[in-house]
Amino acid sequence: MKKIIYILSLLLFFTCASVNAQKYNTHRVKSGETLETIAKDYKVSTTDILKLNPDAKEKLRPNAILIIPNESSEAVTSVAPVQTAQDTIVEKTFDHYIKHKTKRKETLFSISKEYNVEIEDIKKHNTFLYANNLRKGDKLQIPVFKTVTKYIKSKNATYVVQPKEGKWRIAYKYGITVQELEALNPNMPSMLKPGQTINVPNLESNKVKTFDEQYSYYKVLPKEGFYRLKVKLGLEQADLERLNPELTTTGLKEGMILKVPLDTIANNTTIDNSQSNGIDNVSEIVQLSNNVTDSSTKNIAVMLPFTLNKINTDSVFDSKSKIKNDRTLGVTLDFYSGVLIALDSVKRLGVNLKVDVYDTQNRLSEVSSIIRNNDFSNTHAVIGPLLPNNFNTAASALEQDNIPIISPVVKTVNIGRNVFQSRPNDADLKSKIIDYFKADSTAQIIIVSDLKRKASSTNLKNKFANAKLVNSRLDKKTQKDEYFVVEQDLVSVIKPGNNVVFLETDNAGFVSNVSSLLNGLQVEGTKITLATTNENKAFEHDEVDNYHLSNLNFTYPSISKMLNSETNNSFVKEYKEKYNISPNAYAIRGFDLTMDVVLRLATSQDLYQSVEDAPMTSYIENKFAYKKKLFGGYYNESVYLVQYKDLVIEEVKQ
Repeated sequence: MKKIIYILSLLLFFTCASVNAQKYNTHRVKSGETLETIAKDYKVSTTDILKLNPDAKEKLRPNAILIIPNESSEAVTSVAPVQTAQDTIVEKTFDHYIKHKTKRKETLFSISKEYNVEIEDIKKHNTFLYANNLRKGDKLQIPVFKTVTKYIKSKNATYVVQPKEGKWRIAYKYGITVQELEALNPNMPSMLKPGQTINVPNLESNKVKTFDEQYSYYKVLPKEGFYRLKVKLGLEQADLERLNPELTTTGLKEGMILKVPLDTIANNTTIDNSQSNGIDNVSEIVQLSNNVTDSSTKNIAVMLPFTLNKINTDSVFDSKSKIKNDRTLGVTLDFYSGVLIALDSVKRLGVNLKVDVYDTQNRLSEVSSIIRNNDFSNTHAVIGPLLPNNFNTAASALEQDNIPIISPVVKTVNIGRNVFQSRPNDADLKSKIIDYFKADSTAQIIIVSDLKRKASSTNLKNKFANAKLVNSRLDKKTQKDEYFVVEQDLVSVIKPGNNVVFLETDNAGFVSNVSSLLNGLQVEGTKITLATTNENKAFEHDEVDNYHLSNLNFTYPSISKMLNSETNNSFVKEYKEKYNISPNAYAIRGFDLTMDVVLRLATSQDLYQSVEDAPMTSYIENKFAYKKKLFGGYYNESVYLVQYKDLVIEEVKQ
């Protein structure tokens, strides 16, 4: 133990010595100190401290040693990258005359040179010269001017993009919208690169805002006023104006970036952590395929449970039977079919790839064996394993080398620091639809649930205090759920105007019962929208009439949007040609996820940096906006809201 302490002491000594040589200070944390008080003492920002001490973000412990920069990097970067522009205007005003008598051989040109005055100015002050030629003996009045040089500040300046900066961060700094920034730079690519020069408003350095990672940032949506922001964010107008003083003069504008408290994130999925460059709400979708510049080979590993050890390859019948009856294998093959087309697609974009595919056999021992017997040190990313236990085993083994590993489809895995959970969690899904209907002040909320989903209905009631509750009928003797309501149960709560009915159940019969009754109650002057926080197989059952769902504009949150069958999509066309069948959701997810992982690697330093460079990406059915977990890795918080409309499932545009 003493040896370990001694080695750590030496490491700390040499680290501090190296840091001091670069004009840094060290600070021993005292009890009761916070990052804010330390930053204030040293006249630096908390961001500067966190850059050199990332562990301090998790917990600040007494007697811990912090490395403190002598100067705030924010103070420098907010001014240094900007080149201001000025237009020079020279103005002249008449002062007095000099008398001149023309000599032999003199011309207007020679006289103008002698007195440093324009010929036209001589004519203006001696108008007879417009009609007559200059002659010897002519008496001229030579005007003398005072010159005044004016420097007029140009409207625009140039700005050098800094590391980890996207469009919305720069727009926020200069108090404009992303659209206004794009208007200043018509040829600006979708993803900015450090060192790139762009046009920005020509502001004084003290008027350029600094970006503070202790806050979140929100982009004002169309038609949003202070009332709607209060409902959505829980912030009064005065709170917003205190954090964003410009609101007192400009008011709210569509596309404006607002600073909001960091803890607002917990209850509002449309608020975006600064670490993720304003996920979902603030960020514009980055089209990575337009930004491929890295020609180096990317090493990708794919781990999936093909279970080839259980398939009799000598028997076509046995193989087909295995695929048909093994759901995990079916999902695996569908997912992998999309992966293969994605790999071909990125190669056509010029990305060089080395791909290793491993069969985990759906066994923990095999996963451990794969990692133990293969060199992953140069692997840029691992996709899979598919199932939670296998994934957690692989992620844990690869964590020591900080190799990114992406969970493809399951809901829950351990979020280690190298883990990318690509499937949004259920909490984000629920928050998405709750926030959507909360923003509609005209909606009358009704919550219908069965006994099994009582907790879900209670949670909804907590979110919508004025909501009416309707429970499924119970058997009078056994008190078991009968999974139905009668028309009068709904008539008593449905009112003229806009009604939103949340149906919380996983029973197909109950869905059929409620949707049928609601469809009959929808008359002129009474609008009914059916919704749920948890769309499941019950809503897709043959027993449920899709016409009823469509008439009720059935609305729900989803990890993906539905691909329109009439869409002329190149992936779908290629998939049909290759496999003679249309791709299902797992095949499309395999394609989308692989495209995203490889293109992030091809356009950024690594997968971790891509979270900053490309805060949100979107493909055929899936979008990815990764957010750093405080004590772990990254999870995708980008969720769709979809709705039945004319028997087609469409994305709800917000």
